[in-house]
Amino acid sequence: MGGQITDSLMQPTIRLNHIIRSTGILMAAFFLNKILAIGRQIVIARQFGTSAEYDAFVAAFRLPDILFLLIAGGALGTAFIPILTQRLALQNESDPGGWRLASAVLNSLLLVVIGVSLLLAVFALPLVRWLVAPGFSPENQLLTASLMRLTLISTIIFSVSSLVGAMLHTRQHFVLPAVAPLVYNLGIMAGALFLAQPFGVFGLIYGAILGSLGHLLIQLPMLLKFGARYWPGFAWNDPDLRHILRLMGPRVLNIVVIQVNFVVIYNLASRLGEGNVSALDYGWDLMQMPQTIIGSAIGIVLFPTLSELAARGDIPRLRQTLAQSLRIILALSVPATVGLMALGRPIIRVMFERGEFGPDSTAAVYQSLAFWALALVAHSALEVVNRVFYAQKDTVTPLLSSLVSMVINFGLALALYLPLRAGGLALSNGVAVSVEVLIMLAIAHRRLGGVEAGSLTSTLLRTLLAALAMGAAILGFNALLPGLPPIVVAGAGGGLGLLVYLAAGLALGVQEIRLLPRLVGR
Repeated sequence: MGGQITDSLMQPTIRLNHIIRSTGILMAAFFLNKILAIGRQIVIARQFGTSAEYDAFVAAFRLPDILFLLIAGGALGTAFIPILTQRLALQNESDPGGWRLASAVLNSLLLVVIGVSLLLAVFALPLVRWLVAPGFSPENQLLTASLMRLTLISTIIFSVSSLVGAMLHTRQHFVLPAVAPLVYNLGIMAGALFLAQPFGVFGLIYGAILGSLGHLLIQLPMLLKFGARYWPGFAWNDPDLRHILRLMGPRVLNIVVIQVNFVVIYNLASRLGEGNVSALDYGWDLMQMPQTIIGSAIGIVLFPTLSELAARGDIPRLRQTLAQSLRIILALSVPATVGLMALGRPIIRVMFERGEFGPDSTAAVYQSLAFWALALVAHSALEVVNRVFYAQKDTVTPLLSSLVSMVINFGLALALYLPLRAGGLALSNGVAVSVEVLIMLAIAHRRLGGVEAGSLTSTLLRTLLAALAMGAAILGFNALLPGLPPIVVAGAGGGLGLLVYLAAGLALGVQEIRLLPRLVGR
């Protein structure tokens, strides 16, 4: 990603330009996806605002999302990619393309996901009443349970689609897996535009099902181009499959812990009255916009490379790649945090304040966003830090770190949700994730012989100073020109803030800023 890591990433099969190009493509795709997500949320906000009906829609995804992440999302990907990468590197004679292993994983995946989905569908209502949303009215709990059952259909489809994406990642193809979420968002938007009127909030679920199907279908042509072949059967005697399952164990527990954090905060939010679950979710979505573009894009592209470096035992390059990636993340996420806090209110007004979404909804969402923004740096860094351990086939260390994070989140959430409402729940999550990242960095420091802590600290301080200058410029702009339309405040204030950050960052010696034109150019 720059001159400082040229040597660390120059390998026979993976060149620096490929890393930069792939990261740039993913950032662009994620940016477009977030723009589309904004459009989706604008349509949804106009139709439903922060109503009880939308509360039910948000809550209905909680357990299906956990199922997806536990089995097919983060858990499977972090175990499957390193093992398949190693299998391909060793040129396994019985399975040179890895398709037998991939087929066995797919068949096992479907068996488990369909079975658990049926159980969740049967017990949906008691799960909503006692776990997901105990604070909802009985009518809204019944609606949430009905929506959850339909959501499980898209979960099954997404499980297959995520495995297809992981197969493409092992072959250093990132474009279609990055484009697939665009199709998913188009599906939900179509549901909001054309199906919400006749079917109410159920129209959003129908759109989500169509979007998940498109998410899968758009990736299949490239998989076929790579010569994909399917074998029936489970091949549970395959040692690599058993290795994947062993690696998944701690990762599954890790995701359980992470999702318990979210279950806790949404459970508490449901007790704060109508609209608080929606406000918390809108704020999370807004924070996820820069987090996905920054942290997820870099983490996804680097993971196969980190896995290869770990498989070769190249610790110096692994350490350098981690440090440089974190410096770039800091250079991008710190100003994004300040920007969300300084411009959050006009951004929310421009995006959502129409129809059922009024000024009270804006105030509630901004309070949530302001605290979510504080978690942006930690969530972005986590995307890279945990992948360093997964690349080394270590899924235990991230689990232990997340257990500490869960305890902190639970304690802070109970202490803060009444005085700070949804904002307190967002703050508790941010503090907990920050501690989790610091724990893993401390362990990586010992394991890798350092993480270039001095340069990381220097980059953090320099970017923080430049970002504070950016924030001061935005606040000064608003003070000098009060009463401007929110779209002007967001656009002109954001543009001014960006210029100030770039100028201040270059003056303060933030070298990573000089890499951004190359990344964007690619």
